[in-house]
Amino acid sequence: METVLYEWLSLLLRWAHFAIGVAWIGTSFFFVWLDLSLKPNGRDGVKGESWMVHGGGFYRAQKYTVAPERLPAPLHWFKYEAYGTWITGMLLLFVIYYWQADAFLLDPEKADIGVPAGIAISLIAVLGGFAVYHGLCKSPLRHHTGPLACLVFLLIVFAAWALNLVFSGRAAFLHVGALVGTMMAANVFAVIIPNQRKTVDALIAGKDPDPALGAEAGTRSLHNNYLTLPVLAMMIGSHYPLLYDHPQSWLIVALLLVGSGAFKHFLNRLDQGARFAQAAWLLPATAAALVVAVILTAHRPEPADDVAETVSDEEAFEIVESRCSVCHAPEPVWEGYLAAPAGVKLHTPEQLGRLGHAIEVQAVLSRAMPPGNLTGITPEERAALGRWLADR
Repeated sequence: METVLYEWLSLLLRWAHFAIGVAWIGTSFFFVWLDLSLKPNGRDGVKGESWMVHGGGFYRAQKYTVAPERLPAPLHWFKYEAYGTWITGMLLLFVIYYWQADAFLLDPEKADIGVPAGIAISLIAVLGGFAVYHGLCKSPLRHHTGPLACLVFLLIVFAAWALNLVFSGRAAFLHVGALVGTMMAANVFAVIIPNQRKTVDALIAGKDPDPALGAEAGTRSLHNNYLTLPVLAMMIGSHYPLLYDHPQSWLIVALLLVGSGAFKHFLNRLDQGARFAQAAWLLPATAAALVVAVILTAHRPEPADDVAETVSDEEAFEIVESRCSVCHAPEPVWEGYLAAPAGVKLHTPEQLGRLGHAIEVQAVLSRAMPPGNLTGITPEERAALGRWLADR
């Protein structure tokens, strides 16, 4: 019963995280587009307006330079999407990576630190990353977009490198996404909403709001907009061992940051009214980053020299049966599994042959399987499977 409840908890949290995240991303993309699309309308105190058509109706939105003279009612606040996404994401971190830390968070071959230390490092990295980022944004660098962006980029890449020293490849990759997602949610919680509240309080008190408050909130909102595609790449990438279990996974993180960031800038330039030809130079930059990532993941060390030239079907099946079939069987014997993960069953030689690609990705080109190497598969056994697959 406990296993069934765990599976449902995991499912519902993933569902909620995805659904609320879509709402947050949607509002982020819409409001940045609205800001970039504004056209002057000649009214005092109004920065600009934008006309839209959607769902059979026409809409007219305008943005004030600072704030209206009187506070309108009701006033809708866009904040719960960010809060809900972060809360469900942290709950998932607890349920998947802390609850099953031995299997999914830690890698004893990298650092035998124990579960409490691993969880502590995880929380320090996720929350401390925002503290460093926030400090940079509050420093004089806030007036210099280029250097600030470079330092934030280096912060994220450094985190990817450092986390990979102590966590499993998948956990390290996902923690980079969690760190960036925390930066984004904290921007809303610690800067954007408080600044908006100060503006509202000033209007209620009959005072002129400080324009710097809105400018700072707008800058953090723009940061979130540019970080959205990279954080999605980190989250999705945690399902692909060729990315997260690569020896230089930190470099793959860097390439994904550059590629997705360039593509988001391309979209923003179009929203700003630039012609396609004016923004098209960003597309080759995106493509180049992805091509380098593909080439990087394609290069792997050759099998060990002491592996026999020929590995028989029986030898390959014996390795899989002893190291993988405890989970990947019609009735798994590993505690906590009611069915074979992802429906992958490896209890016959015929299935082994059909699923050669999955075995190569998960257990030869990477160490993603078994999770945390709980069954103790050796490098020589991985190499033997690689030799067997190469000869098929």
